[in-house]
Amino acid sequence: MMSNQELFDKLRGGLIVSCQSEGDDPFNSPEGVTMFARAAVMGGAVGIRSRDIEKTAMIVRSVNVPVIGLTKSKFEDGYVRITGSYKEFEEIMETGIHMVAVDGTFRPREGLTGPEFIAELKKRYLIPVMADISTLEDGMACVQAGADCLSTTLSGYTTETAHKKNDGADFALLQELVNRVNIPVIAEGRINMPADAGRMIALGAFAVVAGTAITRPRMITSWYAESIKKESDKKLK
Repeated sequence: MMSNQELFDKLRGGLIVSCQSEGDDPFNSPEGVTMFARAAVMGGAVGIRSRDIEKTAMIVRSVNVPVIGLTKSKFEDGYVRITGSYKEFEEIMETGIHMVAVDGTFRPREGLTGPEFIAELKKRYLIPVMADISTLEDGMACVQAGADCLSTTLSGYTTETAHKKNDGADFALLQELVNRVNIPVIAEGRINMPADAGRMIALGAFAVVAGTAITRPRMITSWYAESIKKESDKKLK
């Protein structure tokens, strides 16, 4: 079993690729996301972030880098919830992953806020916990709760931060956290250009997670198609 020190030494200063797929996407299968994970490692990824049980289990068996696992569901307000119950935590942990990502926002689950839930998880389990947060306040509370690292994953994906969703990567939140906490802060969320990833490291990010811009060809294609259509439509006017 990899120690916490070994885990973070492997992730430090590197790229973690989020290999996720959903709906009717043609890559939405254990085999599909595993091919993305293998390609990411070949390209230099130091870790993989993966959701769901079967997909994550196959990825763990197929790559030689740390894997961060999670499950996804929804809160009552319709916003995404990351690994929101003890059952989900245990199921994803049993796939052989090296760390579990957990929703660290103040929204209640299992009768507890995110930080309170993380505090209970740290009492029950030895596996490292990554707290996915959306604000500085979330992050500070999760540090107090015993989270092993923070990730800015949920900035733009909660009610109070929804206004940020179209603003690109949240550099300001990353910098605030780095200046205030003493555990690793990992940058994640709308990091769609290599220059953005480099800037996150320059601002003090421990590592960077990128997903859509690497493992969602459908989305990337739509970005190009929409940009081209916009300009083409101008010529027709």
